[in-house]
Amino acid sequence: MTNPRKIVSDVAFTPVVKAIQSRKGSRESYARMEAGRGWSTRIGDDLAGFIAAQTSVFLATANASGQPYIQHRGGPPGFLRVLDDHTLGFADFRGNRQYISLGNLTENPKVHLFLIDYANRQRVKVWGEARVVEDDPELLARLAPEGYDATPEQAIVIDVKAWDANCPQHIPLRFEGADVERALAARDARIAALESELAQVRAGAGRP
Repeated sequence: MTNPRKIVSDVAFTPVVKAIQSRKGSRESYARMEAGRGWSTRIGDDLAGFIAAQTSVFLATANASGQPYIQHRGGPPGFLRVLDDHTLGFADFRGNRQYISLGNLTENPKVHLFLIDYANRQRVKVWGEARVVEDDPELLARLAPEGYDATPEQAIVIDVKAWDANCPQHIPLRFEGADVERALAARDARIAALESELAQVRAGAGRP
């Protein structure tokens, strides 16, 4: 008996998941996706651009017994770096020093990254395997964002196994504080300019 064809999305669509999809009525559409272009393992230009713009990512790990853990990681745009078309990396900054993610990765290298852009209602899911690098100062210097006030302790490098971009359904519309401040500053500058023009027109017309 021949083994069934391996599909990239099998990283998430296990036989149990596929059985549920069949029962719930979505298996046929996902089977068409699998037969067509399907999910990708390569980080192309579009995904690289999306990653470079993000200031936040959620990192999921699990220990040897399967207990999951989700940790937020943030930084300036580009803190999550594309090292090549199959590899991501970031400088792991000193935080509360619980080291749960690091402990999980010593037992289980499998990780999941969830990136969400609220302003544009986009989200990307990445499956991979990660390793912690503590003895490579050159790599850590490459990954540490320049001028960012944080202490990098180690690097985390992720071998991407699959990624998928979700639909925008149910993503709330939210904006970064810095983006709101820039928009408000531009609005206030425009109001000030219009008020100045109006004052000049009134002065020229002899009106108070």
